[in-house]
Amino acid sequence: WSYLIGNTICFTQAKPYKFRFTGRTKLFVNAFGEEVIIDNAERAIEAACKATDAEIEEFTMAPVFMGDVEGHNQGSHQWVVSFRKAPEDIEAFTDALDAGLIAENSDYAVKRNNNSTLLRPTVSVVPQGTFEALLRKDGRVGGQIKIPRLSNERAYVERLKAFVAEQKN
Repeated sequence: WSYLIGNTICFTQAKPYKFRFTGRTKLFVNAFGEEVIIDNAERAIEAACKATDAEIEEFTMAPVFMGDVEGHNQGSHQWVVSFRKAPEDIEAFTDALDAGLIAENSDYAVKRNNNSTLLRPTVSVVPQGTFEALLRKDGRVGGQIKIPRLSNERAYVERLKAFVAEQKN
């Protein structure tokens, strides 16, 4: 209570107090007022995997800002995912992910209602091992190095996209 350690919790019981850790204060996206936290994202990913018989290796997500989606004034979310076991239909996975976020987060649901603020998310699939390979290339190895799961800026997603393009050449 005396200093900010950066963990978020959810109380599950009042007497006696019981809680569970739900993530970190830095792991959220709130580019459009949707307030998606890591707990929402992980539950939605889990639901999408279950619905499509997929297994995630790694993922990250960043906003696509308003005006950056061709022909639209709304924003969106771009998920970059590597699968251990890919779904047969990536569109079904994307729909399940979107539905999971709507179920988990009322702010996201409001922003997605009739595509008022947010369009359906996009899922970009990268080869298995891509996230780890990028960390190694950047000299960021070790148990304390983590993939930035959610970010309010696009720097990591753009770095990842450039790395994938570089790997293809």
